[in-house]
Amino acid sequence: MSTTTIRIEDELKARVAAVAERAGKTAHAFILDAITQTVEQVEQDNAFHALGQERWQAIQQTGQTVPWDEAKAYLAARAKGKPARKPAARKPNP
Repeated sequence: MSTTTIRIEDELKARVAAVAERAGKTAHAFILDAITQTVEQVEQDNAFHALGQERWQAIQQTGQTVPWDEAKAYLAARAKGKPARKPAARKPNP
């Protein structure tokens, strides 16, 4: 494990100490948790954007997509716990 030094304003340091104490953690543990959460969020965002780009390229190559009304109905049924048939991608009608 390596050591990294960071410089933070005194006011932020005091705020971190206060919220860490309320959370029942040391300031060190609180900062590590915050860094971990931020890194995981950025990694998840990057994966989400990559998937979106991949799917957009597939739409551009094939011209096939799922109409919004069908996708919306499918998602609404799934959200209610109802069985739903996944809509198929196809070229839209002009």
